[in-house]
Amino acid sequence: MFRRVLIANRGEIAVRVIRTLRALGIMSVAVHTASDADARHVREADMALQVPKYLDMGAIVAAAEASGAQAVHPGYGFLAENAEFARRCAAAGLVFIGPPPEAIDAMGDKIRAKATVSAAGVPVVPGGAEPGDSLLSWTDFPALIKPSAGGGGKGMVLVRSAAELPDALESARRTARAAFGDETLLIERYVANPRHIEIQVLADTHGNIVHLGERECSLQRRHQKIIEEAPSPFVDAAMRERMGVAAVEAARAVGYVSAGTVEFIVDGTTGAYHFMEMNTRLQVEHPVTELVTDLDLVELQLRVAAGEPLPITQDGVRLRGHAVEARVYAEDPSRGFLPTGGRVLRLAEPDRARIDSGLVEDGVVGSEFDPMLAKIIAWAPTREAAFGRLDKALAETAVLGVITNVPFLRALAAHPAVRAGELDTGLVERVLPTLIPDAGPPDEVLAAAALAFHAAPVASDPWEVADGWRVGERAWTSWRLESRDGVHTIQVRGLPEKSAEIRINEPGGGGVAVPARILVNDAELTVTLDGRTSHYTHARHDDTLWLGRDGQSWALTRHRIGDPGDRPGAAHAGDGVVRSPMPGTVLVVKVQPGDRVSAGQPLLIVEAMKMEHTVTAPCDGQVTELPVQAGRPVDMDAVLAVVTAVSAGES
Repeated sequence: MFRRVLIANRGEIAVRVIRTLRALGIMSVAVHTASDADARHVREADMALQVPKYLDMGAIVAAAEASGAQAVHPGYGFLAENAEFARRCAAAGLVFIGPPPEAIDAMGDKIRAKATVSAAGVPVVPGGAEPGDSLLSWTDFPALIKPSAGGGGKGMVLVRSAAELPDALESARRTARAAFGDETLLIERYVANPRHIEIQVLADTHGNIVHLGERECSLQRRHQKIIEEAPSPFVDAAMRERMGVAAVEAARAVGYVSAGTVEFIVDGTTGAYHFMEMNTRLQVEHPVTELVTDLDLVELQLRVAAGEPLPITQDGVRLRGHAVEARVYAEDPSRGFLPTGGRVLRLAEPDRARIDSGLVEDGVVGSEFDPMLAKIIAWAPTREAAFGRLDKALAETAVLGVITNVPFLRALAAHPAVRAGELDTGLVERVLPTLIPDAGPPDEVLAAAALAFHAAPVASDPWEVADGWRVGERAWTSWRLESRDGVHTIQVRGLPEKSAEIRINEPGGGGVAVPARILVNDAELTVTLDGRTSHYTHARHDDTLWLGRDGQSWALTRHRIGDPGDRPGAAHAGDGVVRSPMPGTVLVVKVQPGDRVSAGQPLLIVEAMKMEHTVTAPCDGQVTELPVQAGRPVDMDAVLAVVTAVSAGES
């Protein structure tokens, strides 16, 4: 076995690999960029070395050599499926903990992969491929266009008729050329009612290959997986055996070694399955397989890479219970799933589920990397119980300082079709409007924030703080709290017996006064409003208070009405101030100060976490401020431009 292993990755997968290395007594070596110097994987590794980029093959190989590592684990993403990186590792005398580069090459090209596995007897979706076929002559619709060199759904286009085909091919070609440097395309018959089901395989250097059952990955948005489970509620024992044999033959056809995943598209009506692609690496969703098989896939990867035979046979593989995984992303479902970011002010993780996470309190979630922050994985004897435990774990999760998709995950996991196992890859998009939580804070959240600000600091019992609020005084104090959905006006006045009264969103100070009170300590803030009590995780940063409850979080910024600089209603929709919808980098600036623009006209393009977003003018007018430049980073809600309305008669 190895003495020291370098992990050519970051975030939750690097932390997860370190966990197994530590259990085996193997020293771990992390790599990091300058912006990641204080990341969790760096803190947990035995040694850490800085590299310019995670994609810099030369620098990572040099770091491995300098550290004295004998092997390199690539994780997933970055260089994990890069055959040239595997070759460079071998040339430097380093063991690449993954498949041979020839297998990576064979499965990295979708056209070549389909031909290879088809020759081995594995069913494939009927289709055509360039350069041998003229894709414009395709007649079987609906059809799916795919980049041959692509992955993760990028560049895939659904075509429903021959009239759509020319434009769809050109669009897919542009995306493939930009994303993968290869515009070669293939076209396939679109599978009706499709389910995405994959088989985990393991292969050693002694000719042994086994499969570990299937994972259901049909819950997707924009071809990206969201919630995965094992085993699939659709697959019975006979189907599992047939698909497992097909996956093993696909791996054998390319001389596969290590852990890999063979992905199938399955007709949800007939049960017919077809090879889609093979991921020549560990998968993001590998924990659900680990929990139902009681196997550590990273440990098995290490043992195979060290030349050991697999310690299990196919007859020895047993599936136990049910596991389900939810991916936590730094994104805002209420804003079209735009990437978010910020500093993690407080982190609360559940203790009743497995957490694979790269998060740490006071860590910064930036815009340079994929927005996935963590995975929450629950196991139980039954599928129903596993989903119940997942929901409880999500409800106990709080990442204050960064908006996440946790409320969306809870809504999706609770959807009746999901609980019934009636899944397909289009389900999420069809029911999406019912899954988006209301971004606006409820009254008890507003009351909690107003009382906490009124009696700051929040680090101790606010009723004991000498801040000018005295028992018995009945003067009203007005606060303006800004949240993502707008501005809220709250009046507070203290009463005897450590209580108060609240008036919420009552212009002019009128309305019914509602009894309220709060208690605060380092771990929890409790508010009682009109007899209803709620408990929150909380964190404070300058004049912004974050509150978390049941997996949801709210950020409220205070402005005491009458304070210098108070600008009620500033910078909201319709006022001409254009703010960044996400933290990122300004890619393109399309206007200059003084330009006349129309409502909806593109002003800038901001990029973050592999996503581009075009920012448009909120109204007709003139660009009077433009405080940004192309290539420079911006924070979420940073002012990008100001458009001053100009009437039609003005020049």
